[in-house]
Amino acid sequence: MKNARFIRTETAEGRLKGEQENDVIVFRGIPYAAPPVGARRWQPPKPVQPWQDERDATQWGNASWQNRDYCSAIGGGDPGALSEDCLYLNVWTPDLTPPSALPVMVWIHGGGFAIGSGGLPPYSGQPLAARGVVVVTLNYRLGHLGFFAHPALDKEYQAGENVNNFGLLDQIAALQWVQRNISAFGGNRDNVTVFGESAGARSVLTLFASPLTTGLFHKGIAQSAYTLADMPREKALKNGVAVAAHFTLKDATAEQLRALPAEAFYQLDGAMGSGPVAIAGDRVLPVPMLDVFSAARQHRLPLMIGSNSDEASVLSYFGLDPAKVIADIRKTQRIGLRLKMIRLLYSGISDDSELGRQVARDMTFTTMGHIAALAQHRRGAPVWRYYFDYVSENAREIYPYGTAHGNEIPYTMDTLTPLSAQSEEPPFSDADRTFAQKVSEYWLRFARDASASTQTLSGEVTWPAWQPGQDEIMRFGEQGRSVIRLEKRFMRRRTQLFRLLVSRMVRLDV
Repeated sequence: MKNARFIRTETAEGRLKGEQENDVIVFRGIPYAAPPVGARRWQPPKPVQPWQDERDATQWGNASWQNRDYCSAIGGGDPGALSEDCLYLNVWTPDLTPPSALPVMVWIHGGGFAIGSGGLPPYSGQPLAARGVVVVTLNYRLGHLGFFAHPALDKEYQAGENVNNFGLLDQIAALQWVQRNISAFGGNRDNVTVFGESAGARSVLTLFASPLTTGLFHKGIAQSAYTLADMPREKALKNGVAVAAHFTLKDATAEQLRALPAEAFYQLDGAMGSGPVAIAGDRVLPVPMLDVFSAARQHRLPLMIGSNSDEASVLSYFGLDPAKVIADIRKTQRIGLRLKMIRLLYSGISDDSELGRQVARDMTFTTMGHIAALAQHRRGAPVWRYYFDYVSENAREIYPYGTAHGNEIPYTMDTLTPLSAQSEEPPFSDADRTFAQKVSEYWLRFARDASASTQTLSGEVTWPAWQPGQDEIMRFGEQGRSVIRLEKRFMRRRTQLFRLLVSRMVRLDV
């Protein structure tokens, strides 16, 4: 790379060679666990074999097998080389030996646990690292390779020790790597923020709910987490049997399943998988995430959580019609009482398609922030809620309903500039970049300063921790325009209603 010079550091597993790129040092494709191939497929991640010679860390590591075209279209770009050998991470740092250890931000990519990689352009850690943090992104096992259950695999575990969420265990292994090695990159192992969007946000909340993550991170940011119920292990086992039958393995053994080609799994019908959620009932997630939060038994750590104004934009990718949301409610609710309540809460909207779009957004995404905030308050841990409603100046005709699912990422990660060169959409403006700097500063302040005793985050507008009496959120944008302000009692009645109905209404059966 032009004007790049090589930089070395020593990790617990061996010496790495990275690159200086402008004012940031980047190391790519670092293995954080052994390749999960052969007999290690559907096994917890194993330690990396240390290396003797210097390892080149200037190229992206493989991403998990997935639909490349699907990822390119909606997942943030081309995920790069695909392989079952995919447990790699990337590190950006402004200084290997800073005067004091730097906050660490670990990004977990989204994509419905089916697509994505840590090397996609929107997830570049360069802009945030240039402002004084160490950024880590990672790849983890996706689809059936990452989330799978089958009776033959159960036989390998003692009762109650089953593992089905291998992708989540990969994330945990990456956090363990951070604890071992991040000081070699100038990072503070005692100040680690996990953050992610969509399935990455669900991962953050699930890590809050897992008994296996104590001490591995210290706070979390969940962008556009959703309220869909985790898949019960019993259902996952039935799906696993169906997968084996699809490959004409009626009474499959573990050896036969592991002999199947890895690239065959991502092409299976989505109904045979766990969808965009984890599997509840294994050692990683003994109790569904929503149940853990409802009981306020999540880890007592600071949390930031929020969603976008047009989250329903994601529905089309699951083949769902917003108008059908209302039609389904009308069929299932006696004498239409709840539908009448919904129409009262959304007064002025007569079109079923628009009503369904807003109901799906609020029930599936906005309400997750309300559920998590209540749980945090009961747990005695601070939480900050936000609502993102900014659209780039030159794209407001393209996004008439507001901020689409995932469109906040280049603002929170301040990646508008590196994204501009690769985007086919209208160019970002100076005003967009200014807004991104302001928004991302809150993410940086949270990573630097938030603790169990923190009550405010500083920024252009001081952001107080959420309290149930005021129900105050930070609004980033309003009707697409550049606004940063606090709003009290935000969608309060809607989220109160949907918190009660969330388990019985819209689901994304994929």
